[in-house]
Amino acid sequence: MSFLTQLFSTLENLTWGWALIPILVVFGIFMTALTGFVQFRYFFRMFRVLAPKNEHADPNQISARQALFVSLGGRVGGGNIAGVAVAITLGGPGAVFWMWAIALIGMATSLVECTLAQVYKRSTADGTYRGGPASYIRHGLGPHYRWLGVLYAVCLMASFAFGFNAFQSNTFAGAVNNSMGVDRIWSGVFLAVVTGFIVYGGIRRIAKVSDILIPIMALSYMAMALLAMVINIAEIPRVLAMIVSNAFGIEEAVGGGMGAAIAQGLRRGLFSNEAGLGSAPNVAATAYVKHPISQGITQSLSVFLDTIVICSCTAFVILLSPAYVPGATDVDGIVLTQQALSSHFGAWSQYYLTFAILLFAFSSIIYNYYLGEAALTELTGKPMALHVLRVAIVVVVFLGASAPGATSVFFFSDPLMGLLALVNLMAILMLFPVAMRLLQDYRAQLAAGIERPVLDTRQFADLDLDTTAWDAPPPR
Repeated sequence: MSFLTQLFSTLENLTWGWALIPILVVFGIFMTALTGFVQFRYFFRMFRVLAPKNEHADPNQISARQALFVSLGGRVGGGNIAGVAVAITLGGPGAVFWMWAIALIGMATSLVECTLAQVYKRSTADGTYRGGPASYIRHGLGPHYRWLGVLYAVCLMASFAFGFNAFQSNTFAGAVNNSMGVDRIWSGVFLAVVTGFIVYGGIRRIAKVSDILIPIMALSYMAMALLAMVINIAEIPRVLAMIVSNAFGIEEAVGGGMGAAIAQGLRRGLFSNEAGLGSAPNVAATAYVKHPISQGITQSLSVFLDTIVICSCTAFVILLSPAYVPGATDVDGIVLTQQALSSHFGAWSQYYLTFAILLFAFSSIIYNYYLGEAALTELTGKPMALHVLRVAIVVVVFLGASAPGATSVFFFSDPLMGLLALVNLMAILMLFPVAMRLLQDYRAQLAAGIERPVLDTRQFADLDLDTTAWDAPPPR
């Protein structure tokens, strides 16, 4: 066991320790520049997916909006509440600025990886679509890179489906126990039952639940933060000045100054929005859209909403509160956010935060499960394996909530996520010319006056595409 612990500790040091974050930052800047600042050029177009009139009528297909909400539900989790608090505690207010910066460039990375997931997606027997990095590695890079796709799938399943699901359920159970005194085992039973009901409905049920759950979750949390900002509106200029001055070392709030702000902001931002990590493309591939770039643009919006909007909500709630004491590094992230909310609205707000954590944790659990299902499909097509996975996820959720020490078993999650991110970045770098061809095609159609560009697979006959996923309209 000590050998495995040391092995994964070394892997984490080689990825998250010093290499991966700079690579993701440079990669995001590279994607932003070569795509012509695509995330800014099509910024307002991103929001069109939220309009009901853009939804197609077939209830058996996953729409672009539903795929957006499933991926947003996965990105928005405990990191948006506890993670932001930790970043501010360890990196100072300036960490918020660098979270914003990494989100803006990460939007381009997300657009590219999700576009590739869409173009190389495959039709399934039940009429849905499936894809992601493992698929675009196999069909985009060719059979010689099949082993790379298998490595990616194993890392995805182990880190997200098992490790992070245990942590999410643990976060929820801990919050309920602290605020309401409810024993962890009952939280575990509740989460396990609800998770089982959702995951046995497959991606369609996950999408339908997310289409309802995520707007409620995001809007209610944003409303609380907005109310806190209105109450303290006179303090907002001071907080903004503090964020900028700390970000550039003009004023130091913690030891390490600007370096700590950059390190914490970039790390927490990347963990939160997952741009470049290769997780969200698995969900992006499920949507029925007319052109791959359309879903790439939609997934850029997911990064924006996660970090620029929801993480900022937590940041302002904390920084506008007397509960935040610069330099104090021994405060738990959840506790700091609870104390900040209580200072604005009173003790009752801790119960609201518990409700928010429930929604955040549950949306992440069902998202993480689907990532495990996508990975398993790449490894084996046997139906029994899927049933085993579903039962295993329910058990992991129960154990993570009811036995807090059980989460220590999943020490491999972060290292494996770092490894799958490197695999994904390698793949999208090699396939970047394909993404650029698709972007040029999309721009040419817009320039020709086509309001909703459509992929013509004949123009991409040299690629290993599943034409049934594009040439025929969805069944009515």
